[in-house]
Amino acid sequence: MIRQLTLLQADQTAAITPSADLVAWSRLGSSHAPADLKAALRDRSLVELQGMIRPAEDIALYTAEMAEWPGPGPLPDWREDTLKWIEANDKCRLDILHRLGSDGALPMRDLPDTCTVPWRSTGWTNNRNVSVLLGFMVRRGEVAMAGWRGRDRLWDLAERVYPDDPMVPVEHARRIRAERRLRALGIARAQGPACPVEPSDVGATGELAMVEGTRGMWRVDTAQLGQPFRGRVALLSPLDQLIFDRKRMTELFDFDYQLEMYKPVAKRRWGYWALPILDGDRLIGKLDAAADRTSSMLRVNAVHEDQPFSKTTAAAVHREIRALADWLGLDLLLPSRS
Repeated sequence: MIRQLTLLQADQTAAITPSADLVAWSRLGSSHAPADLKAALRDRSLVELQGMIRPAEDIALYTAEMAEWPGPGPLPDWREDTLKWIEANDKCRLDILHRLGSDGALPMRDLPDTCTVPWRSTGWTNNRNVSVLLGFMVRRGEVAMAGWRGRDRLWDLAERVYPDDPMVPVEHARRIRAERRLRALGIARAQGPACPVEPSDVGATGELAMVEGTRGMWRVDTAQLGQPFRGRVALLSPLDQLIFDRKRMTELFDFDYQLEMYKPVAKRRWGYWALPILDGDRLIGKLDAAADRTSSMLRVNAVHEDQPFSKTTAAAVHREIRALADWLGLDLLLPSRS
């Protein structure tokens, strides 16, 4: 499944269950066991790179880019400033590598902060020197996420986490990644907004196509054209690749949705971690629900219908909600009817 999707986002928000498990359940149903995903990460058949879970063999598609980071010049001013900050704190970088080399995998709090120049930001990363430096060291291929201890990420030398496969030259690797991305999505833009981790576009991969009701040209995976389609109702993680590119989601599905966990409660329309509802080839609503582990309940706060559901659709949505509760091992608590 992960090879077909190319990745799972390793977000640990667990209003219902971690997103990676929810994506897997949407596709595999009750046969998905979260323990299987943890085991695959533990035995390194899957690895995490910049918050994305990928097949271990795919790391070879990134190592050449890591070796060349930050890429050929000329660089924008902000990236030049980043390089100057890393160079100014090279002692801390070396201290982290030495500590990991001697002690093995460690949580971030056990790594030394010997930075002489603090990281300055107007956001949450301000003065989080080790966290920011680790992020750059991942991009350089020096360290890697090696597992979990409770809710703490463990970090180790990349050479002890990633397989020792020959690196694929940068341009060839990018072409392979774009081909796989298009195969996973079926249809995507040739060019899209810059994304810090995983691009949303596919370059010249696939064939040009027009989509009625949208502007501009798309790229399609022609191998999927003319294939039989049998849709069903599914509950999606807000981070599911089908909808993660919100612009693509809006253009193709005409679906109004935002992840509202960072909004004040009073400004939320659909809920903290509302799940988009897929019905066949349409996105039709949102499920506002939360897993209450203390009371062993999956609490459904609301089912938001973009258009009133037919009786058949409503019944199918209810079955899927019931299936989610059963898979989580929770009782189902539906909103009371007025």
